Amino acid sequence: MRISELASATGVDIETIRYYEKQGLLSEPERQDNGYRSYTPAHLERLSFIRHCRALDISLADVRRLTSFIASPSEDCGDINLLIDQQISRVKARLKSMRALEKQLTQLRARCDDAHHGQECGILHELVAAAHGEACACHPQTVSA
Repeated sequence: MRISELASATGVDIETIRYYEKQGLLSEPERQDNGYRSYTPAHLERLSFIRHCRALDISLADVRRLTSFIASPSEDCGDINLLIDQQISRVKARLKSMRALEKQLTQLRARCDDAHHGQECGILHELVAAAHGEACACHPQTVSA
């Protein structure tokens, strides 16, 4: 199959497929006499695997590690478990950060409950205050001892 067909079958952009090839995550396909790449079902399977890993926000470095385990199926899977445990930790940290961001935005939003002219907008006032290094609703200054 051609690269456009592979892209269509997997939902992965053509440039991304080429990038994965350059990075060694996807083996380079054979070339037809006309120079077109000719992808096999193995390419489709590997690309689908990569896409699924990326949908789980697994880094390309970790995808590379996972593909090395595929190549060595008799290896112990303890490192795979560790890799996924680390990914879970990263996701939990991002969730905590996103909850803090949500709280900050909610505090900022509470500064303006009706539509006003720009000069009367509590949100803009808070953002400008923060730009001047002052405390704002979403980033109150802490008192240092």
